[in-house]
Amino acid sequence: MAECQAQNKAKLISETRRRFEAEYVTDKPDKYDPRDVERLQQDDNWVESYLCWRHDVVDETLKMIDESFQWRKEMAVNDLTEASIPKWLLEIGGIYLHGYDKEGNKLLWIRVKYHVKDHKTILDKKKLIAFWLERYAKRENGKPITVMFDLSETGINSIDMDFVRFIINCFKVYYPKYLSKIVIFDMPWIMNAAFKIVKSWLGPEAVSLLKFTNKHEVQDYVSVEYLPSHMGGTDPFKYSYPPLVDDDFQTPLCENGPIASEDEASSKEDTESDGKDTLETIFGEEQTALLKKINLTDSTSKTEENEKVDSKTKAFKKPLSVFKGPLLHISPAEELYFGSSESGEKKTLIVLTNVTKNIVAFKVRTTAPEKYRVKPSNSSCDPGATIDIVVSPHGGFPVSAQDRFLIMAAEMEQTSGTGPAELAQFWKEVPRNKVMEHRLRCHIVESSKPTSLTLKDGAFNMSDKTSEDMCLQLNRLLESNRKLEDQVQRCIWFQQLLLSLTVLLLAFVISFFYLLYS
Repeated sequence: MAECQAQNKAKLISETRRRFEAEYVTDKPDKYDPRDVERLQQDDNWVESYLCWRHDVVDETLKMIDESFQWRKEMAVNDLTEASIPKWLLEIGGIYLHGYDKEGNKLLWIRVKYHVKDHKTILDKKKLIAFWLERYAKRENGKPITVMFDLSETGINSIDMDFVRFIINCFKVYYPKYLSKIVIFDMPWIMNAAFKIVKSWLGPEAVSLLKFTNKHEVQDYVSVEYLPSHMGGTDPFKYSYPPLVDDDFQTPLCENGPIASEDEASSKEDTESDGKDTLETIFGEEQTALLKKINLTDSTSKTEENEKVDSKTKAFKKPLSVFKGPLLHISPAEELYFGSSESGEKKTLIVLTNVTKNIVAFKVRTTAPEKYRVKPSNSSCDPGATIDIVVSPHGGFPVSAQDRFLIMAAEMEQTSGTGPAELAQFWKEVPRNKVMEHRLRCHIVESSKPTSLTLKDGAFNMSDKTSEDMCLQLNRLLESNRKLEDQVQRCIWFQQLLLSLTVLLLAFVISFFYLLYS
């Protein structure tokens, strides 16, 4: 039965291609982008998506492809890039991809409050929608997407039926079979009439894909970890640009390019080179301000020869800030600190701790894979164990504050293997809603060799309690310095006031004597 269906589907795909070429392309070859015509002849999934949306009726499918391809050429969809979109539209955060629904479908967020009806900007906004959908389509090739219409804090100026109709047409004609559902959150009563019109545009079959929700009902479709706080969620994500959010993280890190899995040769090379370096690192954002004020020198004795093998990770200052996720605790919580390029980029450390009772697989992505080496970038962590991930700049590329890192983690079955082949297969099969994600920004420290903080190889062979005590002392010293600065400011202000009063008094005396003897 299944084989028969596959044969019928293959015949329909073949007929669609033949007839489109003969009936539409031959007479007007300039009507479409040649890249779309070529892809139609090669990509079975693309042809099948149009057929499926038109219930395998070839005549209707051909009309749909014709309309879609004309639109794609008109909008220059194949050539849309970030440079095609006004920067202010990317910065405002009105439209972007982020997170997944409970079925594992990607979320396309449309924050309606950022949209103001304006015929001068509507074309650019349509291009932004097309940019994200095309970007996603090329990446996922047919996987459904869920549209999140966030209508919270929306006013009458944001109602733009032309824009809404364009979004609906994108899924009805231009990107068939991609729409999973449209989740409409917190719709104001003033828009009830408008969405009755929207339902007529969708048609009876697609109307069932509309999900009207409030703060409690939205959690039926999206778990709290991917919902912002105003929707009752716990997602700490805050939109920022650049870089493009979420789907701009490159993968995999461990198979191509400069970021490779650690082999014996590179391990030996790094161990030898790292043993010669004196590493200056930073505790975290709380201690950055102290770097120019406090001078610490290490007086600890040299470690034993066999301990030098582990100097690769012991040389790093363990970050103090911690993100406490359901699978992993990740340190630092928000930012990776790198030295400035004046004296050479310094390596930094990401510490993962498995807080579950199962093995947790993890992998690291970055927005700039050509810049960094990450070791390990794709591995697993045993229950209760801690893994140190070394991140180092590579190839002379400068660290940028725009660079981001993404840590992905998921629980594995006890019987699963943890070799490269097993991990690769695991990541192909694990549902998206089972994957924990956490993002880290890059922070560049102005001086990678601060005169105020010198850390040597054995500087951090101390207990966690000692480290915490030192942190408390540093914070107290910072508070004392702040109070002292306040007192100095008050003294300066008082001196200025006293000087002003003295000048006024002197002027008064001079004026008095001048009037007395004149």
